Amino acid sequence: MAALGKIRSRGGLLIGIIALGLFAFIAEEMVRSCETTKNDQRQQVGEVLGEKINFQEFQKLVDENTEIIKMQQGTENLNEDQLNQVKDMVWSTYVQTKIIEKEAKELGLTVTDGELQNILKQGTNPLLMNTPFINQQTGRFDVNQLQKFLAEYKAQQGVNPQMAQQYNSLYKYWNFIEKTLRQQTLAQKYQALLGSCFISNAIEAKASFKEENEEAQVELAALPYSSIDDSKVTIEKSDLKAKYNELKPRFEQFVEARDIKYIDIEVVPSAADRAAIKKDFEAYHNDMVAAADPAEVVRKSASLIPYLGLPVTKAAYPMDIAAQLDSMAVGQTSRVFNNAQDNTMNIVKLVSKTQMPDSIQYRQIQVAAETPEASKATADSIYRALAAGADFEALAKKYNQTGEKLWITTAQYQAAPSMDKDTKNFINSLNTLSANETKVINFTQGSVVLQVVDRKAMVNKYVAAVVKKTIEFSKDTYSAAYNKFSSFVSANDTEEKIVKNAAKAGYTVREANDITTAQHNLAGIHSTRDAMKWLFEAKEKEVSPMYECGDNNHLLVAVLDKIHAKGYRDLDDAQVMDMVKAEVMKDKKAEMLMEKVKGVKSVNEAKAKGATVTAISQVTFAAPVFVTATGSTEPALSGAIAATAKGKFCKAPVKGNAGVYLFSVTGKTMRPGKLDIKTQEAKLNQRAMQMAAGYMSELYANAKIVDNRYLFF
Repeated sequence: MAALGKIRSRGGLLIGIIALGLFAFIAEEMVRSCETTKNDQRQQVGEVLGEKINFQEFQKLVDENTEIIKMQQGTENLNEDQLNQVKDMVWSTYVQTKIIEKEAKELGLTVTDGELQNILKQGTNPLLMNTPFINQQTGRFDVNQLQKFLAEYKAQQGVNPQMAQQYNSLYKYWNFIEKTLRQQTLAQKYQALLGSCFISNAIEAKASFKEENEEAQVELAALPYSSIDDSKVTIEKSDLKAKYNELKPRFEQFVEARDIKYIDIEVVPSAADRAAIKKDFEAYHNDMVAAADPAEVVRKSASLIPYLGLPVTKAAYPMDIAAQLDSMAVGQTSRVFNNAQDNTMNIVKLVSKTQMPDSIQYRQIQVAAETPEASKATADSIYRALAAGADFEALAKKYNQTGEKLWITTAQYQAAPSMDKDTKNFINSLNTLSANETKVINFTQGSVVLQVVDRKAMVNKYVAAVVKKTIEFSKDTYSAAYNKFSSFVSANDTEEKIVKNAAKAGYTVREANDITTAQHNLAGIHSTRDAMKWLFEAKEKEVSPMYECGDNNHLLVAVLDKIHAKGYRDLDDAQVMDMVKAEVMKDKKAEMLMEKVKGVKSVNEAKAKGATVTAISQVTFAAPVFVTATGSTEPALSGAIAATAKGKFCKAPVKGNAGVYLFSVTGKTMRPGKLDIKTQEAKLNQRAMQMAAGYMSELYANAKIVDNRYLFF
């Protein structure tokens, strides 16, 4: 009981301890929850309509599209700019798809399997023409070929691993096409539904026909705004504010943007660097002249252009090298020359020049036995049988091959970065064999009986050895530039100091405005992702660290000058102020010019007031007139002319984009042709469809899109 009494006497303390423990537990869970949320946010590439996409999901889409493009272009890799284009395309497609799917779901729009099958049967969709399932006779997509492939794909699974891999690649490609077809068709159905909300009728068709075909001839008096000096115009703050409110919708932005001031240093080779590489090239030149086989000289030089030792067309070489070939003699080595466009030093030796077919049709029988000798013996027996008149395809079937005729073009191999001895031997044989000539080629792993069937398009082919190397800066040159710029950045840690002292140090301060998270780099410089991350986490007037970027040849420091939040830009924004001021200036000058011609009732009177008078013909309401006196297109003038009868002077001066105008209509005629109501209504409906195509910008603005790609790419 005594113990219970003690516990009761300290109840308040115990409650406090328990409460503190509970608070600590809850706080720990909150911290964990916040950390988990932050980690999730760090993985989010973006958000559309409240739906988030993380890095892994987005990267999967990028990889899918990259593989499709590589397959279409027949290339192994894409460069940085091409990859950025893929990422932009994937993001744009993802956003549009999500928006359309939401709208379509609310309307009950879908793309059924039956609709997709109809599209495939029709075979007219442009996407289908990018598939391998094209009938060679008709040149159109053949759904039967697709169905045959899908059946073969299922049959190949688990049978032939090598064939299965090829079928899998093609199957993935088809899945991509099918998915894209569904997305495209759904968007078209939505657009068609929206477009059908715009309807035409006979009255509108008649009015439209008249607007397009009634031509007016006028005497035009133009008074350009440029005729009044800006200094003679007084603009009040109230004028600017009133015009800003009038034009405010123009200044809405749907994403945050940021302005920077920056210094970018591009490190370039010094005179000493250029002298050193020139000395190397003099040695390469001497070696190239003396070499019977230039392959080793090219290899040791680490040239940007590999030496295949095969006859290829000029298209295989860079333009500066190709330009040298026809003026060179076989065996000649060029002088050392620079190319400023690609910043390289070059030497070229023309080894041979011959006329050869650009396209070769051939067939082959591959022979692989336990030993090279056995392969050669079998190949020789096949060769003798063919020489005796045996059927090529029949012999090929005996060795489980088709013996089908294939075409090869120079373009298929001339861009190869390297080539092994066996492949080189095979291609040289193709180039040198005559039509219907057969040859046995013995390789390391077997033999091939090769027969050339046809040769087409004789062209000049060249074997040229090229030493092409970029003129690069040395480590000493880079270190000197780095140390100098680093010292400058350390000593100038504010925007004011950077702007004040840059010129003294030999640097130029530049500006880049309206940078958004959708951009892949800062100020057009490669590899500036870290700088982009800094920019969208920094505060106004903050100075960045110094970044090493570009292609390992740029040094960068930036100042966050201004943050433009999502929404309407203020009047004090420099760009907004310039636009508003220009519009107010235009209004003020229009008022002054209208006052000047007040009471004018003829073109001659306007001319006496200083107007420039010209005759203009073929003016229609549907096409804005271009006025040479002011150098501007004037829609308002076209409208006023259309509303004025023949022989009449305008009721009032017309305020245009570049001046004030008065005019007299001297004639009106209709172009030849009769009105077809149905045709005109169809044209108006088509125009409505085109107008409806702008729906995405409105939907995009309301989709609450968050783009964080800059954090990852």
